[in-house]
Amino acid sequence: MDYIEILLPVEENFTPQQKRGIERLREDMRMRYFDAPDLKDVGNNGYRFVNAVSDFATHSTPRRKTANYKENIFARTADGNPLIDRAYQMVLAA
Repeated sequence: MDYIEILLPVEENFTPQQKRGIERLREDMRMRYFDAPDLKDVGNNGYRFVNAVSDFATHSTPRRKTANYKENIFARTADGNPLIDRAYQMVLAA
């Protein structure tokens, strides 16, 4: 899935720990793209990709849970989640 690698890039100067972290995030997103029960009847297309990214951005457990992480996710989504917006722009450009 090339779009996932573009959306979550690994830079040359990343440490091994950062690279592992990005790979875990990519794997989580792949799982949501290929295995999400609500997308099982949707073809492998842009709609599926944007929905998988949305699920990833709004429902994944953060690596550091703060006391108000749910409110932060809501605020980020209500204001326009940059990850979802970027995924949508990628699909439009394809």
